[in-house]
Amino acid sequence: MKQGLSLRVSQHLALTPQLQQSIRLLQLSTLELGQEIQQMLDENPFLEQNLDEGPEEFGPSHSDTQPARDDHDSDPVALAGNGHDTTASTPAEQEHEHADAGDSSEPNWDGDGSTETVPDDGEWGGEAPARQRNSQGDDDEVDATELARGNESLQSWLHRQALSLRLSEEDRAALRFLVESLNDDGYLEDTLEALAAGLAGDDLEQQEELVHRFTVALGLLQSLDPPGVGARSLAECLMLQLRTLQQDTPGDTVFPVAIRVCNQPIDLLAKRDVKRLAQLCGESESQVKCAITLITRLEPKPGRRFVDVERNIIVPDVLVTKTGRGARAGFRVMLNPDVMPRLRVHDVYAGALKAHRGEGHAALQQRLQEARWFIKNIQQRFDTILRVSSAIVERQRNFFTHGELAMRPLVLREIADELGLHESTISRVTTAKYMSTPFGTFELKYFFGSALGTETGGNASSTAVRALIKQFVTAENNTKPLSDSQISEMLKEQGIECARRTVAKYREALRIAPANLRKAL
Repeated sequence: MKQGLSLRVSQHLALTPQLQQSIRLLQLSTLELGQEIQQMLDENPFLEQNLDEGPEEFGPSHSDTQPARDDHDSDPVALAGNGHDTTASTPAEQEHEHADAGDSSEPNWDGDGSTETVPDDGEWGGEAPARQRNSQGDDDEVDATELARGNESLQSWLHRQALSLRLSEEDRAALRFLVESLNDDGYLEDTLEALAAGLAGDDLEQQEELVHRFTVALGLLQSLDPPGVGARSLAECLMLQLRTLQQDTPGDTVFPVAIRVCNQPIDLLAKRDVKRLAQLCGESESQVKCAITLITRLEPKPGRRFVDVERNIIVPDVLVTKTGRGARAGFRVMLNPDVMPRLRVHDVYAGALKAHRGEGHAALQQRLQEARWFIKNIQQRFDTILRVSSAIVERQRNFFTHGELAMRPLVLREIADELGLHESTISRVTTAKYMSTPFGTFELKYFFGSALGTETGGNASSTAVRALIKQFVTAENNTKPLSDSQISEMLKEQGIECARRTVAKYREALRIAPANLRKAL
């Protein structure tokens, strides 16, 4: 092969570091954005958090969507700040060049972008969620996170009960070890032999002694409250609870039948195979039905109420409130001031860097530029979220008026074409971003759904179809629940073409059990 040199001219798209940061910030959730901001505050000395004034305003903080019109681009946008209103600019003027991954141009920003404003309470409307509590508020108000963390753990509850038992030091230590070995549901996952081998090692004699101690301690543990704690399987957990209830009503004959049912393969109980269980237990089908009814009232996870789980409190990024009444009704879309960071460039450091030029000036100047770009990229993130949310509210106006049954089909391409953005940008904006509405808080992706054909030639949203399926199941007769085929026929009566497999897929997405498991005995 002969070697040679050649010239070739080509074009390619290069993502600048600022553009890469903008794209990354756009897809972060509120929690992840807070962590990113905290990390930047620790690393960059030119960036500081302004705690004295209100949240920094990032572009238009709210927009009013008026009653339905054909022209979606003529909606007025009211700028939060000094109480003055302006009309929305054209889509070309509102477009942010570096928000789209397919555009490498950089916006022309001036200053440090630190325009702090204090939102007026009148902008929130009567139905808006409560703002962040003042530190000087009433002492009676308790934060939801503190309530979630205030529960007593299962282990501490069992240890307090064990204090009333008269035990030797060895038995007390064995009981304490088993309590600490329970999982969050109250089950003992490891066998007694495995626990003993982990403590005694290769000493077989000591293993046997520990197994004996653990066997005695297990009996004591399973006698404590809540009933069923310390079980090693679901069947054992149910039987422990049945024996506890049987002590209160010793003459009831349903408890022995229920215990025998729990001794059978658990799959038969899950399928409610009454005939097979009646044959195995030697009882009548009516007695087995009564036993299954009793078993369904038991708690399969005894430690559920003791689990100290910090609730996932969703903080909405966008607030939608209804304004006006009747024909003049509209919706106000605005950013949540509680999630908007209060950032600015440190004026003292920036002024000192400008006045003195010395060793390391170039590196410090780069950090200053990074701080300014970070503020501007966050500003663009919130502005893009607001624009996309406003377009969603305008498209899904019927949902905000009548609920999920009135949801219309919507795909990312429609919003992207309306705002002049790429579909990937809309996908990043709608991921892990939430909107507070009069019907609850939803992820922005919730408002997008595929279309199903109707007899009239129109389209129905898959979200509306799922809501209709849920409505059918809620109103069904528990003794004769609706099958997927019956639900499909009922949807056809409503003019919606939905196959049985599609109904099954939507039912599973709604976490609705099949008809045989929904049937009441």
